[in-house]
Amino acid sequence: MSAGVRLLGPDDPAPCIVLNPAGASSFLLVADHAGCAVPSGLGDLGLEAQDFARHIAVDIGVAALGEALSARLDATLLRQHYSRLVIDCNRDPARADAIPPVSDGTPIPANASLSPEGRAARIEEIHAPYHAAIAAALGQRDALGRRTIVVALHSFTPRMNGFDRPWHAGLLYDRGDTRFAHAVLARLSAAIDAPVGDNEPYAMDGIDYTVPHHCYPADRLYAELEIRQDLLGSPEGVAQWAERLAGVLTAAAGDLV
Repeated sequence: MSAGVRLLGPDDPAPCIVLNPAGASSFLLVADHAGCAVPSGLGDLGLEAQDFARHIAVDIGVAALGEALSARLDATLLRQHYSRLVIDCNRDPARADAIPPVSDGTPIPANASLSPEGRAARIEEIHAPYHAAIAAALGQRDALGRRTIVVALHSFTPRMNGFDRPWHAGLLYDRGDTRFAHAVLARLSAAIDAPVGDNEPYAMDGIDYTVPHHCYPADRLYAELEIRQDLLGSPEGVAQWAERLAGVLTAAAGDLV
């Protein structure tokens, strides 16, 4: 522990929530920004309650989408419990923006005044255990000789920096084995009558951490999915996208056999 500083109290849950750990599917679902909780010792980070329902704090709809996909696919889901404003688990912890002092124009007071010891505690107690859980799940599957395709789930705000984003979904990929990501892009583009982003609205680059860290070194099949948040704003929308994605992912995996 960093210089005696402890972040999580006895009533604070572990950072990684694991759903359906015995799932038989080849898909391993991960959701870095699905949570909006804050450790009790950090209070509200100096924010208003409504800020934790915004895209700056959580990928809106992804927790429900991940749970629905896990059930439809019989897939294991690993998702973060804590808000990305506590620490962003899709960033290298060494990056300054892993714990942002400002997010989309909103100051985060507790992050602006964070001590080095406080930063280290967030890395050691939230970021590191979350990624250790993903690594352990992958290691267990490898030891059993199971095929694994990593699917990272995210959502994006419909409007950013004054720009209305036209995409309903996006596929992110960069290096490593991109065959599955390309297959998903083709299948999803054919499945919906709406724009699907090819490395839009974000490109997978040096900012991303989870897929590059866990997939590139082992040359694992992967895809990072972004779904527009207004399309996940209701139970009906979540159910529709879960059903659609379950079919697309399954078909795309079959394309590679």
